[in-house]
Amino acid sequence: MSAALLARVLRDPAEAEALKADGWTALIAAARAEQMAGTLAYRVAGLAMPESVARILADHRQSAEQGRIVALWEAEAARRALMALRVPVVLLKGTAFVAAGLSAGIGRSIGDLDILVPRERIGEVEAALLAAGWEWVKPDPYDDAYYRRWMHELPPLIHRDRDRMIDVHHTILPLTARQTPDALRMIADAEPLGNGLSIPLREDMLVHAAAHLFADGDLAGGMRNLWDIRCLLDEWDAPGFRDGVMARAALHGLGGAMARAMRLADHLYGNGARLRQGDRWFVRRLLGRDGWGRQRRKATEFLFYLRGHWLRMPPAMLARHLWTKWRKGYRPAG
Repeated sequence: MSAALLARVLRDPAEAEALKADGWTALIAAARAEQMAGTLAYRVAGLAMPESVARILADHRQSAEQGRIVALWEAEAARRALMALRVPVVLLKGTAFVAAGLSAGIGRSIGDLDILVPRERIGEVEAALLAAGWEWVKPDPYDDAYYRRWMHELPPLIHRDRDRMIDVHHTILPLTARQTPDALRMIADAEPLGNGLSIPLREDMLVHAAAHLFADGDLAGGMRNLWDIRCLLDEWDAPGFRDGVMARAALHGLGGAMARAMRLADHLYGNGARLRQGDRWFVRRLLGRDGWGRQRRKATEFLFYLRGHWLRMPPAMLARHLWTKWRKGYRPAG
């Protein structure tokens, strides 16, 4: 499987030196499918490789650098739109990594701008963004109502001129989820960048990544998120740091998710940590891509799709939601 090859090369770039043409094709296909082409390009930079591969990876490095600049500009645009409110604005995910100059941001693909603001100020934030040129992405009344009543964020917004999306979070898991992270504590303990924006406490960065993977999602993008976790653990590696991360995760009710995230990150990208019961299903989901970057384990993918929804809401609500989405023509992406 090409995803397993990608994991091996990210762990030890020297493994790429023995690849033939078909091996490089599989590796790049997997990296593109997992939105990690820029990460791979930086990771193997300087190694001997075919000239055609070197050109492709140089393009991905250039694209990643452009993405970094755009992400920082979007953060600045949001800061300007919201500064009159004097509301705490915490950058999340990839934008937080690049804004703080962390190794997890090197080559990282960054899509939407994700920010965290206090829930009691969400109406003001929404109004300010709409006034500054953002517009609604989801016109469907059901989707809009669902987001506002049950989700951890506003319905997504897109800027009418720049065509860039922003996700405005008021916590990090849906309100229907079994865990209830302390979003106000995350905001209060965030680290200022000195420009009116903040990034999460380093432990909270890790907890959020684990929550997104194992308490809220279907593991789409899981290889990239586990790489984030591995990079963050390496960046702040010090005696007792992991214990501090686990203590912080327990505060947010996410100790199990955080422990699994560290095990899988170590297993895929680190020292080959021993897996526990149930972990192998997650590895099977993560490493399911073939030599063309296609997801071949469709049954496993669908089971994790159902699992993601099961974690988000009680059974009766889940059944109603899935039935409504099915009638509207929604199907999981394959």
